[in-house]
Amino acid sequence: MAPESIETLRRSGVFAWRTPAAFGGPWASTTAVARSLAEFGRACPSAAWVAGTCATAKTLLARNFDDEEVLGEIFAEPDTLACGSGHPTAQGQRTAEGVRITGRWSALSGCEDSDWAALALTIDGSYSWAYVPTNRLVLDRTWQVPGMRGTGSHTLVADDVLVPAQWVTAGSLPSPADRPFYAIAVLAPIVGAAYGALEVIDAMFASGRAPSMSSYSSMAESAGARQWLAEATHLVDRADRAMMTVAQADERGDAPAELDSARLSMMLAEAVSDCRSAIERMLDLHGVSGFSTANPLQRYWRDIAVASRHPQFNGYLAVERLGAVLAG
Repeated sequence: MAPESIETLRRSGVFAWRTPAAFGGPWASTTAVARSLAEFGRACPSAAWVAGTCATAKTLLARNFDDEEVLGEIFAEPDTLACGSGHPTAQGQRTAEGVRITGRWSALSGCEDSDWAALALTIDGSYSWAYVPTNRLVLDRTWQVPGMRGTGSHTLVADDVLVPAQWVTAGSLPSPADRPFYAIAVLAPIVGAAYGALEVIDAMFASGRAPSMSSYSSMAESAGARQWLAEATHLVDRADRAMMTVAQADERGDAPAELDSARLSMMLAEAVSDCRSAIERMLDLHGVSGFSTANPLQRYWRDIAVASRHPQFNGYLAVERLGAVLAG
């Protein structure tokens, strides 16, 4: 992202969303985070994504560390930018001096500009979490993709990095009860991107542009074009409703039953599928000019196409899981 975007988010208090109240943050609710990320996603899906992953990283460490002194170090600056990875692709070795860490974590959104990272690793075969300032790690620029380019989701590398023992704690993968928040942090930017694309199409209708190779004097005169606009809008609205349903489920705080959790997974998968279907319909309406690099529609299309393939939204696994639960 551009430095101006990062500073705007920082001044707006976005990076402090999931700083615990005890350390000067608001510990924003899941519905508040969802709504705000979706609004940011209308303008810049990458900025919204980085804000969401920052909230996730802070939530992970706030829930895994119980040492007040360490938490005070982590959250010393409430609005600092953080990144994180739950994939234990590194090894830790406990020594008299602390913990020595070696490994790589790929697809760390926002890692170029983050001050610290929440990183999963394995120590003696056990899943653990570490708090590591990014200035102790090496940045490997591996993020070469068509969409979500502004997230800077490169790779961070640790080569025998020594950190204090108190910066590492035993942990586990997020539980089903925790999953809704982490899912919202990546779903809301996608929903916002779909709404941003709709604004492009709405502006096209308002401009009076006529369908090519037709006798209509404007898009709005065509019953077919109006139907496709309605279909695209309905799909995005449905994804938005699913997003808020998941957010509200998280705020209730009850550990979901296995069937409820499986249904939430299906809801997430269908929400991103709706966003993908909507943007395809919008591109059909706009035509080839929508793919011009000067047209924001193609950027929303690329961002949605890449972001919606996040592991949180694995559609075939969601179907498999729900089917298994229903079949007993």
